[in-house]
Amino acid sequence: MSDHKLRTSQIPINKNLVKLAVMYEDKIAQLIDFDQEKPLIAIIQDICAFKQWNIPDPESYSLKYETDNGKIYITEKNRSELKNGQVLRLMLSASKMAEKLIEILNSGGGQKMALQQLQGLSSDFTFVLDFINKQGLALLITYVEEDRVSDEALAYVLQTFVDLMDHNIVSWDILEHKFISKIASFVGSHSSRQDASILKASLAVLESVVQNTCSPDKQRLVEQEVTLANLISHLESLNAEIQLNAIALINALFMKTDQSKRRNFADELTAKNIRGVILSNVLQGARLVGSEMGHQLYVLQTLFFNLMEQRIMKRIDPQDQMERDKIVELRKIAFDSDTETNLSHTPTSRRPGSYAKDYKKLGFANHSNPAEDFTETPPGLLALDLMYYFACSHTDGYTKVVLENACRVDEHECPFGKSSIELTKMLCRDILKVGEPPNDEGSIYYPMFVTQERAFEEFFCICIQTLNKTWKEMRATAEDFPKVLSVVKEQIMRSLKEQPTNLDQFKNKMMKLTYSEITSLWQQERITREEDESQAKPIIELRELLTPEILELIQHQRMNFLVNGTLFSEYSNRGQRQKNKFWYCRLSPNHKGFHYGDCDENAKPLVEELDHKVAVVDIKQLVVGKDCPIMKNKSKTTVMNLAFSLVLDGPEAQYINFVAPHEHIFNMWTDGINALLGCPMTSDQTREDLDILLNMEVKLRLLDTEGITIPDQPPIIPPDPPNYDFAYD
Repeated sequence: MSDHKLRTSQIPINKNLVKLAVMYEDKIAQLIDFDQEKPLIAIIQDICAFKQWNIPDPESYSLKYETDNGKIYITEKNRSELKNGQVLRLMLSASKMAEKLIEILNSGGGQKMALQQLQGLSSDFTFVLDFINKQGLALLITYVEEDRVSDEALAYVLQTFVDLMDHNIVSWDILEHKFISKIASFVGSHSSRQDASILKASLAVLESVVQNTCSPDKQRLVEQEVTLANLISHLESLNAEIQLNAIALINALFMKTDQSKRRNFADELTAKNIRGVILSNVLQGARLVGSEMGHQLYVLQTLFFNLMEQRIMKRIDPQDQMERDKIVELRKIAFDSDTETNLSHTPTSRRPGSYAKDYKKLGFANHSNPAEDFTETPPGLLALDLMYYFACSHTDGYTKVVLENACRVDEHECPFGKSSIELTKMLCRDILKVGEPPNDEGSIYYPMFVTQERAFEEFFCICIQTLNKTWKEMRATAEDFPKVLSVVKEQIMRSLKEQPTNLDQFKNKMMKLTYSEITSLWQQERITREEDESQAKPIIELRELLTPEILELIQHQRMNFLVNGTLFSEYSNRGQRQKNKFWYCRLSPNHKGFHYGDCDENAKPLVEELDHKVAVVDIKQLVVGKDCPIMKNKSKTTVMNLAFSLVLDGPEAQYINFVAPHEHIFNMWTDGINALLGCPMTSDQTREDLDILLNMEVKLRLLDTEGITIPDQPPIIPPDPPNYDFAYD
């Protein structure tokens, strides 16, 4: 290239310039260099002064994105996000546009078009701020309160109202009772304005009022104006968004209800058959459950679960006869026959103190006063409730569990009482997170809890029987109790993860996840995890660092094997095995030569007893398989794979031929000889030993990192300090 031409790499690049296209109405677009260091108003003035546009009053204009990306107007705050090649449009500024739309809405003409345009602009914070400051929001509220728009326009008004309020510029407390009552009337089942768009937006407004207002009066107003029966009827709608907004409003009312009244609220929902409506119209409907609906179902389920918190945190009252009767009934169902029950009212019935043995068989820690077992919170009285339900509703299963354990020796007995208490605690705290408020990001719900009444109690019954079954499979003792619980927890978590649609499916999944299956899954996951971790760059580097040390250890082991020596069968020069003829070969302790000679079958001669010797320095090379002289004329056999020969230095070809008894000895000898000759050890045995020893060494060195994710890249080393004049106090 000639000197007067400038190389591309030498062309200065101004990083502050962004190349954009700007459009205005139907005029020819401008291609501009948008200077990020130049004030935005100055750039707009230059655009308006373009000779083919020549637009007066540039202060009334702004730039916006041609495509709607949530940030319509270009401002000083977001201008840095502009990228080369984007298309902008010159339009009225946010302030002027707000004035124009408010003027149209006040005039009464062109309302629909103005509302459509307003809805499109309502996602931009800059415009919304100007619109609210110019009393645009108050105008929309008046439209609703005074019925000043048609049904079609009302849908735009309500949706736009929701979008404007979502910016949190003004509080939801500004809304008066008149506005809230009007919106609530659109949700009523007898409303004359049952347009889907109006209903959807009205439900969204009321949900936001309940969630965001600080006034209990306004929350109560919504609850009074919109009955639960109406909201549940909207769950039967074919419109997915109406279903979603209806259940969201139910959840909002549920969460904002006083703790003392939540049980009554839940009972009313149950009485209105919300479970059946959700099952028929949402879970078993034609549409898949979306992520937002999944979140709302999770919230509703969590709120129902949290109603158990009161029982979980309540200790047994020694004076509460009803709770004590439940404990007595547990013993009677398990141990009293019909005859004994009939005799229990006679003067010869057993004294209460004699029941301690029965309570011990039931697995209570306090045999004389089992009520003491229910003083711990959690799980409090909920554990007793569940045990009593199991005994009364599944009597056969209950008696089978209790009597099976009563027949076992004490050390192998699965204590039903202790198991139930610990299982209840695990189900509530570790698995279903009872007592924790709904998470904004939560979306895991379990359809099986919607399929029938008392679903949680039935869930417990399945789990307690699984615990007893797993105890038997593990042949557990009292010391194994924590381990059994951990296995049962894994069984439950894995079964729930598959989202069973009913309790029968859950039960079948639990039955398939036996102890041996869980153990197998854990083992496979551990292997997979170790394989994944082994691919991390730091682990690869550590393995490379350790490999020479491990190979040296393997080589040392091979030398020791050769020093101990091996008995070989003798073969003729034609590769024929000589019957009852054996010879022994071993490496000298100083690793400088091989000693060998004939011997008996069971002999293990010392070095001094072997007649022949060959120095390691006289060995030219090692050959194996078909390259061995005694195997050259033989067809491929198993013996050929076990043959190896030492080629000795000298004017004439001399060999020492070996045929190993089996593959392990072949690998050990060929590895040892290769190591002596300075060649790499290439056998499969070496690769296997290297892998095992490396894995063990890596695991030992990484014991302190258990549970820590190892990054692919090392952390960045900080720069050196400006000086090293450190001061010490």
